[in-house]
Amino acid sequence: MEHAKLVLLGEQNVGKTSLLHRLATNTFQPFEEPTVGAAYTSHVVHLDDTAVKFEIWDTAGQERYHSLAPMYYRGAQAAIVVYDITRKDTFVRAQEWVKELQRRGPPRIVIALAGNKADLEARRDLETEAGKQYAEDLGLLFMETSALTAMNVQDVFHALASKLPRSSQEDSQRLQSSNAVRLEQTVQSAAEPESTSCC
Repeated sequence: MEHAKLVLLGEQNVGKTSLLHRLATNTFQPFEEPTVGAAYTSHVVHLDDTAVKFEIWDTAGQERYHSLAPMYYRGAQAAIVVYDITRKDTFVRAQEWVKELQRRGPPRIVIALAGNKADLEARRDLETEAGKQYAEDLGLLFMETSALTAMNVQDVFHALASKLPRSSQEDSQRLQSSNAVRLEQTVQSAAEPESTSCC
């Protein structure tokens, strides 16, 4: 089994945590407490010839936690940058995350761009083609997703798993070392609780 560290990035309330819950437990909760610092989980994706165990870091979208992001994407083999199709400003911010990953992230990181909340077509503020073209121009994977309906949630993780370069022993050791930052999550979770906010 291959192991890969994956980070979820994007603005607050774009649905990163909801996507993760849909992936891991096949459930949807309309109201999620905002992530504080980062939350960790793991999930195994089965491919035809192997399986990939993703060690997933769901990062907080609030601006005040932005400075912590490098701690979580450092050493990552994959990233999903999420935006909300009903809020064009979150797409603009997603482009900033992509730039940061390409400038400061690991050199071989595989990035997927996910336009979430595709179930809210009537409230769409950004056409599918805009996200697709941006991803195409930069060589990113692209899918529109919905944590509510489960649309493309499994597919985006499967696509990332299939694009990963096969890891070496050195990569595996680096991943195990990076998991030590889980201790940081305990510290971050002790911060003041946030008010309840929609996913």
